[in-house]
Amino acid sequence: MLENKKVLVTGGAGFIGSNITERLLSQGNAVICLDNFSTGKRENIATFLNHPNYTLIEGDIRDLEVCNQAVKEVDVILHQAALGSVPRSIKDPITTNSVNITGFLNMLVAAKDNGIKRFVYAASSSTYGDSMQLPKVEENIGSPLSPYAVTKYVNELYAKVFSSLYGLETIGLRYFNVYGRRQDAEGAYAAAIPKFIKAYMNYEAPTIHGDGTQTRDFTYIDNVIQANELAATTTNKDALNKVYNVACGEETVLIDLLDKIKELLVRFDAKIKNVSPIHIPERQGDVRYSLASIEKAKRYLGYRPSHTFNQGLEEAIEWYWNNL
Repeated sequence: MLENKKVLVTGGAGFIGSNITERLLSQGNAVICLDNFSTGKRENIATFLNHPNYTLIEGDIRDLEVCNQAVKEVDVILHQAALGSVPRSIKDPITTNSVNITGFLNMLVAAKDNGIKRFVYAASSSTYGDSMQLPKVEENIGSPLSPYAVTKYVNELYAKVFSSLYGLETIGLRYFNVYGRRQDAEGAYAAAIPKFIKAYMNYEAPTIHGDGTQTRDFTYIDNVIQANELAATTTNKDALNKVYNVACGEETVLIDLLDKIKELLVRFDAKIKNVSPIHIPERQGDVRYSLASIEKAKRYLGYRPSHTFNQGLEEAIEWYWNNL
């Protein structure tokens, strides 16, 4: 548990960043949030704004001066800021590259120049690319399938270089399909679970790309918070300067996911039982099968998922029912 520290959370108004912030504030930490609100939402941080230990810096990680301002005297950086979405990166690779690579490099430089010891960053399962191996093991990756995947892999390379050249302690967390409270259900680039939930709640047919037999290792937000705290606090020298899968280690077929979501929502509204999904063409750049090995994170960080997929989904659906 991270306690009584000064922590910078980049992308702190986003889905993952705001959930991390909430946990850190509850544990007596001072939290600085850096966000430009390109994808983050002000409603995600509304309850923090009057907290005495919370500071908001509205700025862009592509601005090195802003990065230097944000890292002053912090104990640890939890770098969540990024421009997500494979489809968005295919449509606009230049902006994705600018935010995810230039912005990431700015944060590394600011950390180095200001003597920050620990830099924990959000990596991505997209790095596995066209690798067919299951489960996915950190040391075996394929070729990237999208500009987004390229940027997240470059982050790992830069982190490794900064660790070896400058002694910065870095830990990368390869998130696998994170879901949970506050995840955006709106817009063209909304993630699958909130988009499916919203469609069912509106009695609209959820759309699924391809035949629906794709698999994902869906990871509840509380597991991601745990991984960040473990990475920020570990005293195990062997755990540093490595990359870890953050997942449940469970493979879920997308059509089964839809059935599970419907089953849980019917408890709230019986009419949802009559809504059925429709299939549309497959998307470019999508990984077909995904399942993580979490043995490395267990071994070096002591990571133990607090929520299975089903446990997390029940909590998430209750949140969406009360908040959408």
